[in-house]
Amino acid sequence: MLDPIKTRRMEYPRPQFTRQQWLCLNGEWAFNFDDANVGESQGWYRDSLSLGGSSFDRTIQVPFTFQSKFSGIEDPGFHDVVWYQRSFEIPANWKGKETILHFGAVDYCAKVWVNGQLAAVHEGGHTPFSAAIGSLLQEGVNTLVVRAEDFSRDLTLPRGKQYWLEKSASIFYTRTTGIWQSVWLEPVSAVYLKKVTFTPDIDRNEIRLRTFVEGLEGGKECQLQVSISFRGTVISDDVYTVKHGEESRVVGLKDFAEHGLGRLWSPEHPNLYDVTFKVIQKAQTLDEVSSYFGMRKVSVEDGKLCLNNRPYYQRLVLDQGYFPDGVLTAPSDEAMKQDVELTKAMGFNGVRKHQKTEDPRFLYWCDQLGLLVWGEAANAYEYSEEYVRRFTKEWMDIIERDYNHPCIVTWVPLNESWGIPNVQIDKRQQQHGLAMYHLTKSLDETRLVVYNDGWEQMTTDLLTIHDYESSQKVLEARYATMDTALSAMPANRRIFVGGASYQGQPMLISEFGGIAFKKSDWDGWGYSGADNEEDFLRKLAAVVNPMFTSPVVQGFCYTQLTDVEQEINGLLTYDRQPKAPLEEIRKIMTGQEAGR
Repeated sequence: MLDPIKTRRMEYPRPQFTRQQWLCLNGEWAFNFDDANVGESQGWYRDSLSLGGSSFDRTIQVPFTFQSKFSGIEDPGFHDVVWYQRSFEIPANWKGKETILHFGAVDYCAKVWVNGQLAAVHEGGHTPFSAAIGSLLQEGVNTLVVRAEDFSRDLTLPRGKQYWLEKSASIFYTRTTGIWQSVWLEPVSAVYLKKVTFTPDIDRNEIRLRTFVEGLEGGKECQLQVSISFRGTVISDDVYTVKHGEESRVVGLKDFAEHGLGRLWSPEHPNLYDVTFKVIQKAQTLDEVSSYFGMRKVSVEDGKLCLNNRPYYQRLVLDQGYFPDGVLTAPSDEAMKQDVELTKAMGFNGVRKHQKTEDPRFLYWCDQLGLLVWGEAANAYEYSEEYVRRFTKEWMDIIERDYNHPCIVTWVPLNESWGIPNVQIDKRQQQHGLAMYHLTKSLDETRLVVYNDGWEQMTTDLLTIHDYESSQKVLEARYATMDTALSAMPANRRIFVGGASYQGQPMLISEFGGIAFKKSDWDGWGYSGADNEEDFLRKLAAVVNPMFTSPVVQGFCYTQLTDVEQEINGLLTYDRQPKAPLEEIRKIMTGQEAGR
């Protein structure tokens, strides 16, 4: 029996762009495997719930995938084509409005039908999509059907840590197929706010707003009211006419105190400005959206990694974002908040979200509570032209979705040459890495970009190295100077390829540690091992202290936050229990053990 409290995902899914009226479609759906791939030819999308939904003989708890316990199915087998079905009714007060259907993420391809009519087609397992479905609706009960297709054995598919074999092993985990983030509906008027971007400029004390209003074709216009407040005090309240779908405004923030430091966003002071948008036409409010932004800047100044124009040492932890009973889907909003709170309690000021584009609710808690994030994608494992096409589109969608989150300070499109395994010698793969770097910079000039995290880099804003050496003496010697660091090959991989060389970038050890310590019911592995709590803390200090005593290392990312399936190298067990007192871990991770 599923615990309805633990599996409740009823929170608003898109916290940085919220509307008051919406309808959550999470919960029980009819479901079926389609191993023979006959559902579409047989017209399963036309099955009506009122007729018994004959093609759907199971049920599933959305947004949990069938591989997870919380789905109610927990089947680890290969079922690459699956179908979902549920009914819904539109609230009476939505009459006369358009209805938008939203999906947070469906892995990997999705087709969506409403009342037997095709409503949407989407490719990309980690990015949202939506469809206007008003013309497909009928009075009373409506039927929603989703066909999801995965490609479990395709190594060129952007897949992250999802294993292509049936049982998890090594660094790979349980697969995710189908709907794994929230599904919801919301009503909008004919003219509505579709999107907004915030670009902070702390040097000028300005925020740049780009707004995208839908429905202004044919010479229509509207007014947009933008109200900005800080902790309940209105800072700016402006109304202007919008004649085109896209408009830009720069708002000066004259409320800064302490020479601009008092209201900047940082992990220590996660200050946020609240924003309300109202779309007005003929004195009537057609749409109202609530949002927020943070004023912060990440940069490299004279070789120093800076936050808000001051050198800032980044203490990150690698976070896979997996959960024992939900796999990639967190059991609750509270569980995501708890991960942020535990991370901060252990002394970290950031996370590298590894091989996963995380749920927007997690990023919301990082914004609210103050935690830096390195934003990553789920990489493929091998290279192909089809991989390039898929990954490029998905990466662009990731940047668009998460652009407004102040917590994200670094983009990491590629990791450890995944997807580009021959980048050392293959010029096409080198160019793909360069393309991802420059594409990212062309879409977002406000954040740092890592070419290929760990090794085999070319043009990059940060020099990042993965090093699982466990000897304190070796680490101290290796990172005593930049020359010794650059000459080392911790994974027998070159740091630079393609004729590239070090250009003075800040250096961070972006994976290290990984100390295995069994403190739960399951066995597993790590990159080194500890026998007991005292040994664990001693070995933890042995790998972390050299990061602080090195004169050239400007930050680190410890592996990892939690145990995951067969890996027992977390600071927490898989069910989020600390392996040592949080305060003792905090002393090590903040440099107190190293005398920092």
